[in-house]
Amino acid sequence: MAAKSDGAAAAAGPGLEGPAGVARGGAGGRGEAAVGIAGPGPAAAEGPGPRYELRDCCWVLCALLVFFSDGATDLWLAASYYLQGQSIYFGLTLLFVLLPSLVVQLLSFRWFVYDYSEPAGTPGPAISTKDSDIVGAAISTKDSAIAFRTKEGSPELVPRPAPSSAGAYRRRCCRLCVWLLQTLVHLLQLGQVWRYLRALYLGLQSRWRGERLRRHFYWRMLFESADVSMLRLLETFLRSAPQLVLQLSLLIHLGQEPELLTALSIAASLVSLAWTLASYQKVLRDSRDDKRPLSYKGAVVQVLWHLFTIAARTLAFALFASVYKLYFGIFIVAHWCIMTFWVIQGETDFCMSKWEEIIYNMVVGIIYIFCWFNVKEGRSRRRVTLYYCIVLLENAVLTGFWYSSRNFSTDFYSLILVCVVASSFALGIFFMCVYYCLLHPNGPMLGPQAPGCIFPEAPGPCAPPADAITSPPRSLPRTTGTERDGASVGGERAGTPTPPVFQVRPGLPPTPVARPMRTEGPVIRIDLPRKKYPAWDAHFIDRRLRKTILALEYSSPATPRVQYRSVGNSQEVLEYETTV
Repeated sequence: MAAKSDGAAAAAGPGLEGPAGVARGGAGGRGEAAVGIAGPGPAAAEGPGPRYELRDCCWVLCALLVFFSDGATDLWLAASYYLQGQSIYFGLTLLFVLLPSLVVQLLSFRWFVYDYSEPAGTPGPAISTKDSDIVGAAISTKDSAIAFRTKEGSPELVPRPAPSSAGAYRRRCCRLCVWLLQTLVHLLQLGQVWRYLRALYLGLQSRWRGERLRRHFYWRMLFESADVSMLRLLETFLRSAPQLVLQLSLLIHLGQEPELLTALSIAASLVSLAWTLASYQKVLRDSRDDKRPLSYKGAVVQVLWHLFTIAARTLAFALFASVYKLYFGIFIVAHWCIMTFWVIQGETDFCMSKWEEIIYNMVVGIIYIFCWFNVKEGRSRRRVTLYYCIVLLENAVLTGFWYSSRNFSTDFYSLILVCVVASSFALGIFFMCVYYCLLHPNGPMLGPQAPGCIFPEAPGPCAPPADAITSPPRSLPRTTGTERDGASVGGERAGTPTPPVFQVRPGLPPTPVARPMRTEGPVIRIDLPRKKYPAWDAHFIDRRLRKTILALEYSSPATPRVQYRSVGNSQEVLEYETTV
């Protein structure tokens, strides 16, 4: 049904409906994915779905304000150092502005190149009619930006007619203009600004358009928001965090009253760090329909939580670095190595390849130098407590060493700084407790908690069935229609030993809980287990998969739903194993 071309295939045709929403699976597997779209069922009614609201627009505008204020104050401060003749301070300040920005712009432009590139010699998708009762369209994920259309009243996909020479010329001119514009934008270091504005535009379009186009624009807005949140998270911890420590260290080392420009740069870097962390968590939860969205009250409290804990952390760093520069460097490297090893030991599953996962773990190790960042599914209460106990101990030791080098009897200013470190950390922990006790999406920490995943059409339990397949069997006969309808399936070949494929989880009911079947609209089925939260779904980080899904979504007469392979449904695994 689905033929692979460059590693990932997409197929369209009538098929059986799966569970409502997106089926929860195990840890996401790396590798290629086959994507299939099943035709609409008896009913085509669609729910209202999420809507882009005015407060979403305001949040993006505030993010732009934070971005510009952080960059402008740092450049202004660098220019001030240059005019004062302080070349070393000027060079360090400018280095922490330009180097992270160049890295992020290169990554952003690489994403753009892949999203807008089309291989030569591929005028349209290949149509396959291998099965008599199923019309399958296999399209490469590299070609999936090509638009499709559907016949009226039929799930069959047909390619667009070949464009005329004048139309092809206009299309090439438009693409050339887009490439020139994007090149100029990224040369001016404004790649994030473009993505913020594009996300704002797509969100407003989803609000103003009809139901069909509204969902299409909303999907694209989520993709763009995910991209810019990842880029901002990388940039802030490569630029704002080192910049914050540098300016605080210079301020304490020089022993002068803080100038207005220096104070503005420090405040802007601090707000940028806290805002980016809260915005990342909000976009991540909004992108996953198996998780409850983060409210704006919770996001604001998260900003305050990270604001005060990072302020205490960076101030302790600056106090220690102002006296013990060499030992501070050794401490930072040792802490980063320990945190990176801790992250690797947790076996994260965020990226689609091994080397990307290693780089991601190294970046998370940098984040752990300054603040908490959840990278593992499940209750994180113990891990948060352990992390902040370590941070509290380190802050106390660093501040104590600095205070011991001061004159206790006459230096009252030093005692004030020690109190600021302690009170700022205490305020951060207070707001963290407020978030977890009152504003967490799953409910209060000390009270009854709501399930972490949401299926509005099926309010039943979100836990996987009791019988879970740990890995798909490799020697299975092709399933028939009767078997997919519920008949038993023979699983062994004669004389071939078969390892156990069913594993019963302790503590769960002995019989799986059936979820009501949805019959509305088509379903885009992805032949990969779903990545566990707090990882992004595969179609958010794998750009080939994203292009395929957008093409299938555009070609479908009704907005489809994305469904990953469920490791908790044996018949569904058999169907994927034998048809893809």
